Amino acid sequence: MAEEIGLGKGAHASPQDGEKSYFEAHGYGVDTGRSDDVEKTANASLTHSISPPAIGRVEDRLSRRLSARQVQMIAIGGTIGTGLFLGTGKSLATGGPASMLIAYSIVGGIIYITMLSLGEMATYMPVAGSFCTFAGRFVDDAFSFALTWNYWFNDAVSVASDLVAVQLLLKFWTSSFPGWALSLIFWFVLVAANLVSVALYGEVEYWLSLLKVITIVIFIIIGVVVNCGANNQHHYLGAHYWYIGDAPFVGGIGGFASVFVTAAFAYGGTESIAITAGETKNPTKTMPRVVKNVFYRILLFYILSILLIGLDVAYTHPGLNNKNTRTSPFTLVFSLAGTHSHVAASFINAVIMTSAFSASNHALFAGSRLLYTLGVKGHAPRIFASLAPHTHVPYVAVLSTAAIGGLCFGASFIGAGQLWTWLQNLVGVSNQLSWLFIGVASVRFRRGVAAQGKEHLLPYRNWTYPWGPWASIILNAFIILIQGWSCFSPSFSGVDFVSFYLELPIMFVMYVGWKIWKRTSFVRASTMDLETDRYIGSAEEDQDAEKEGRNGAGDGDEGDIVDQDGNPIAGSSRRRTSWKNRVKSAALFVF
Repeated sequence: MAEEIGLGKGAHASPQDGEKSYFEAHGYGVDTGRSDDVEKTANASLTHSISPPAIGRVEDRLSRRLSARQVQMIAIGGTIGTGLFLGTGKSLATGGPASMLIAYSIVGGIIYITMLSLGEMATYMPVAGSFCTFAGRFVDDAFSFALTWNYWFNDAVSVASDLVAVQLLLKFWTSSFPGWALSLIFWFVLVAANLVSVALYGEVEYWLSLLKVITIVIFIIIGVVVNCGANNQHHYLGAHYWYIGDAPFVGGIGGFASVFVTAAFAYGGTESIAITAGETKNPTKTMPRVVKNVFYRILLFYILSILLIGLDVAYTHPGLNNKNTRTSPFTLVFSLAGTHSHVAASFINAVIMTSAFSASNHALFAGSRLLYTLGVKGHAPRIFASLAPHTHVPYVAVLSTAAIGGLCFGASFIGAGQLWTWLQNLVGVSNQLSWLFIGVASVRFRRGVAAQGKEHLLPYRNWTYPWGPWASIILNAFIILIQGWSCFSPSFSGVDFVSFYLELPIMFVMYVGWKIWKRTSFVRASTMDLETDRYIGSAEEDQDAEKEGRNGAGDGDEGDIVDQDGNPIAGSSRRRTSWKNRVKSAALFVF
């Protein structure tokens, strides 16, 4: 049995239990009539059948074709990209090895708290707009308007920055081939992959992300070997590069502060995995696993990689932070390894180029879903909410988001390295604003849940609440203000100042403008809509969950050993099953 949700304006609304949904209040009708036949296509009137059932679902018209396997790997792939492979070179050159390690660790802690907060909300209400929808539902519609447009701009610019990164990576081999031509080829492939179907996007991203994970593991091994003496110089490096010149802290407070925006750019995309909740099978089970397990792997890869970069590469190395060229520190480490170092360096540079494609693929997917959400909510023209009839892909949103990728062709006039730095700053600040507002939405969400006595309905809880979200809010606000220190000292740089602080007045104007125009009001905890889009698993999912619980295959430690008919075997031990699951979980964590 499925619920059919009519999204046309002026549709007859009949919310369950007489409750008025958030979207009805903004002019969108909700039809909760039931039908025994599940239609699998979306028609021109924006009506779509939802399965499994949900309470008052209005935004969930996308196809749930991303498996848990794909979502978990996408979560890794969305963060391991040019920010880590290429951005760490700029961090090392401007801040030094110690500043880089400390800044990335602090931002990693912020991301962990943010993911816990986001996971709690996304499992309760898995919608395509994710935290941008939560901002309007739990805080203020104007808040959601400003945040969603900000984050869409974030993803759209990320597509451009990753295409610029492709041009920088190409210069490792040759400077005769036009970089814009390669970016154009990548752009067409990106658009095609995102227009065909969600399943294709998931599969492409899965294998590209897997390649990146394997590369990181190889890099960690090579990095340790190179540091211990198996390098072109044939001597032990140790912490030598931490004591040369101005290291380990380069550039003073300005150098240290500037690393934060690069770290924010590198970690950016972690939070956008919740956007895939709208197209994830059984999100109440998949999303908690993603939040709890995947981030630890990401943090492990980041911190270890950054530590090894600081140990194996000198901050004075040419090419780390030039106007026209950039060399990845990962490539430099591989170039130090053994007699076939050039071959190894070419290999890692090629892998990094695929990571740029993967990161831009992920950004285009997330950005298009946000633009689709803006269209559904009336924050953008309704044409952006159009879905392809068979694939249910928001094709107008995909093409519009991809169009911003054309910024990458400006590299021909500005210099690829300089343009990439400016785009990186814009995206990094946008990420920090998003993390800050996710913290605000989390605080409001929990207050609403407590006020309405719905805490028992939470499928997953943020164990750091209330101090975690508040710590994220305060830290992000402080970092946003101080990280542009270098644009004031030793001399003022207007262009750098704009790249660091442009987002702040834009967000403020968008918030205030929408609030005045639409006369929106702050959402009270007692009247907060906690029913629309709340996910309830189907009977089939409940049976799967019960089966996994009986076999001890879930996240917990319970479950008897059963025979082929599903009956518990006499004398079987739950502890034995739990021990095996722990071994399996440990293996998955490492690999």
